[in-house]
Amino acid sequence: MTLTVKKGSRQRKRDRNQLLLNVLAWFVLILLALPAIWIILTAFRPASEVNASPPIWIPRAITFDAFATMFGLNPEVRQRVQVEAYLTNSLIAALSSTFFALVAGTLAGYAFARFKFRFHTATFLAIMFSRSVPGVALSLPLFLLFTRMGLVNNTLALGFVYVAVNIPFTVWLMDGFFRQIPPDLTEAAYIDGCTYWTAFWRVNLPLALPGLATAAIFAFLAAWNEFQLASILTRSNEARTFPPGLFAFTEQFTVDWRGMCAMSVIMMVPAIVFVILVQRQLVRGLTFGAVKG
Repeated sequence: MTLTVKKGSRQRKRDRNQLLLNVLAWFVLILLALPAIWIILTAFRPASEVNASPPIWIPRAITFDAFATMFGLNPEVRQRVQVEAYLTNSLIAALSSTFFALVAGTLAGYAFARFKFRFHTATFLAIMFSRSVPGVALSLPLFLLFTRMGLVNNTLALGFVYVAVNIPFTVWLMDGFFRQIPPDLTEAAYIDGCTYWTAFWRVNLPLALPGLATAAIFAFLAAWNEFQLASILTRSNEARTFPPGLFAFTEQFTVDWRGMCAMSVIMMVPAIVFVILVQRQLVRGLTFGAVKG
């Protein structure tokens, strides 16, 4: 009887602790989501409430005027924002850079994880240190190079710059994932007659798909949200991506906060869709190797 009471008491204590952790987790999530919630609410609130003091948290009315103005549907405002061009350019730059960064980073990560060669460690560290160079330091050299090669306002060229930016992180991440896969599986594939490429393609890569999804989401978001290089290397509205397009809402003395928030909402949609598509693999990737069998 005493043992049953103690077990029940411990279970209730665990339930209380779990409830507290859940409440704390929700509180932190809501706190972190407040900026995004405020952006969404501002995009749909009337213009009179944007700069109201004290701030109006919940809009008294829902309006789509900011979106109508952005797409040129507001008869009172003739000038419209090139949303379609920003969306197309962002997708081209982000998707192309993600694809090529994944290909190069996965192959390099597999080579570092499975093979030992001359200057192995030095090469790996050199790739990692290249990521520590800030984008501000790269802006001027890249702008001069792009100007001489005639690549300014070229979205694909901007995508290849993002490839170079994303490769170090992808190499580091995929190297860690391939190291989690037992080398015995690769050696067994060699014994069965597989070549290096076949062992990689049929054995190691399928097991590293969670890592591939994790690298893809980080590479995509890094390119999708990048501002510094995009603002330097794309100058025209036809070549701009979303982040420099957002900055176009700021003028010398005023800022169109509602228009900026409306474009931010549009900018969030593709990123959210991309995350949802790879969510399952992403969760598996973030927890891969945390539990040993």
